[in-house]
Amino acid sequence: MDEEIINSNKKAVSISPTTHQENGSVSEPTTNKELKKCLPKGADKLRSHVLKSLRMQGFQIRKGRLIPPDLRDKTKLRALHEKAVEHNVERSRAGLERHEGNLLSYIASGKEVIPERIRPKLVLVQPGSEEELLFRYTRLHWSIPVSAGYGRRVRFVIYDESNGKLIGIFGLGDPVFSLGPRDRWIGWDNDAKKARLQCVMDLFVLGAVPPYSSLLCGKLVALLATSQEVRKVFHSKYSERQSYISGKPLDGRLALLTTTSALGRSSLYNRLNYRGQTVFERRGFTLGSGEFHFGNGFYKDLRKFALENCDATGKHELWGTGFRNRREILRKTLPLLGFSQKLLYHGVKREIFLAPLAENTRTFLRGNHQRLRYYHRTTDDLFEWFRERWLLPRASRDTRYQEFESEFYRLWGTK
Repeated sequence: MDEEIINSNKKAVSISPTTHQENGSVSEPTTNKELKKCLPKGADKLRSHVLKSLRMQGFQIRKGRLIPPDLRDKTKLRALHEKAVEHNVERSRAGLERHEGNLLSYIASGKEVIPERIRPKLVLVQPGSEEELLFRYTRLHWSIPVSAGYGRRVRFVIYDESNGKLIGIFGLGDPVFSLGPRDRWIGWDNDAKKARLQCVMDLFVLGAVPPYSSLLCGKLVALLATSQEVRKVFHSKYSERQSYISGKPLDGRLALLTTTSALGRSSLYNRLNYRGQTVFERRGFTLGSGEFHFGNGFYKDLRKFALENCDATGKHELWGTGFRNRREILRKTLPLLGFSQKLLYHGVKREIFLAPLAENTRTFLRGNHQRLRYYHRTTDDLFEWFRERWLLPRASRDTRYQEFESEFYRLWGTK
């Protein structure tokens, strides 16, 4: 997920290459020759690598800023992410390729799917399980790079009980501390946010796999993420557990889900409702910042450069040594490579959606209410609504899902 603002206790020091004039004043280098003179050892080669990669992805650089292609063209937006996605797939090969044959057995061919018989089954992903392998494998097929999540995590796979095949996946992870549209919608002050942010989770990955995706089952996955069964799993996992950092008991009550679209405006979440009630509310767009455009094979070189030339800052001692995250590494290394930190703004703005799980989600998160008045949405009820509203009408007018073969889903080896 793109972060509108990331909170930190300390601000990283920004260091830009400079040249010193005879009178003692400082000025920015004005030529490539001057720039090379003031770059640290090894920076010139890495700088060239970064420039080449950004241009290959489809970006232009003007006055220190990234200019993406036409943001209305989703084909071009997908192309921006191709290199980062390819890198993630290749990086995962060692751990997953030997399992691919078995994992593909969970992917249905179109002729194995009978819309009238579909019946979703929600399964919690346990560490070390086959579902965990299937979850990891499936997220590699997204058109944008998907993180593994961080902090608290709850992951689910959804099977079709009629044939044992995979319908889709979703995962909940810790939200960013500051997200303007979310915080304004809630009406948070800083104290209330610190107290109740733990009752918010972010859907860091969500979607259906083919051929179910052609039957609009992405909407089913989104609906099921808001079910009371998911809330109960979350409560069971985190209620009364202690926070690793503060040592205080965790609340365990889930009040709000946040998520962002993959590519600009979302057709999946937009106007998604349950019996006429909006499930995911549109709350604007991210600022278009993030790190995906630096995640295509040379990030390890940037990290090595940072370790050699920068000091880590603002990281809690219980998290260990080193840099907090990729954002910190990039903030420190870009100026040392002669770039503006504005390169962190890739310009791909993602639409923000909020899914309140209770009638009084906002007043609860502000601290005005102590109890949540939950919506009672069971997985069975949500599916029946989806079945009549989207699934059966789609299946009757568009049978192209039947053309899909599970072998099309293969990442490695023979296709």
